[in-house]
Parts: sequence; structure tokens; C-alpha cells
Amino acid sequence: MHNIDLVRMLELPERGDERGNLVIAEAGSDIPFDIKRVFYIYGSDRDVIRGCHANRVSEFVLINVAGSSKVKVLDGEGNEIIYSLNRPKTGIYLPSMVWKEMYDFSEDSVLLCLASTHYDESEYVRDIEEYKKIVRESAK
Repeated sequence: MHNIDLVRMLELPERGDERGNLVIAEAGSDIPFDIKRVFYIYGSDRDVIRGCHANRVSEFVLINVAGSSKVKVLDGEGNEIIYSLNRPKTGIYLPSMVWKEMYDFSEDSVLLCLASTHYDESEYVRDIEEYKKIVRESAK
């Protein structure tokens, strides 16, 4: 099984009434890992591509809490899947060692990123050819 097979959309619980809506994201149940880091991306133009890397260890959940964006996920063997994030109660789970590219940001996009680890630059694979080589070697 490739890690890309583990990528999945998440539907987060939502509660609402006349006062508005509340989306719940609890680690270990709604989010499939303990959350160690939170960051968000905003102010990116529609033609900007963010991400462009894989993580050796970190898992992520991405949620567009405002606006919309797309996420392209690659497995290093020629397979790719494109996801649209356009509802604040829908997220995408990204396991370790999948290549991710976020793009097509709407003007009001705020992309919330939940991570399973603290930031560690050494676990990032930022060169697509190096990523493909790692994937090929791990398949042996």
C-alpha cells in the first residue's frame, strides 16, 4: 500500500443554531493524531503554489476555514489526486511521505494546517526528484 492510499477527506462535526456554526476538531478522534503544531496560510494569490514538499515523519490535516484552495497529492510513482477544500467543516488527512502542493487560493482563503510534529527542517524533502528516489528505494 502506498501512503497516497491513506490520504482521505475528513468531515468534521459541526454544531450550529441561530447564533452561527461551530466546527469541532479533536485530536485522536476527528484528527487521526495528536496535534503538535498549528499554522495557517493566507494572502496567497491564485497562481501561487505552496508546499511542494513531502515530510518523512509529519502527518497533516488541512482545512480551509475560509475561502477555498486545492491540494494536489503525488505518490512519487506517477499517481496524483487533486482535492478541493471549500467548506470549513471538511479537511484532508495527509500521511507522511506524500508530496503535497497547495494552490488555486481564493482571495479570502485561510488554510489551517494541523501537524503531528513540531517543526524540524531535516524531515522535509523539498526536491521532487529526491522524493521519487526515496519512494523507489523504499519499494524495493
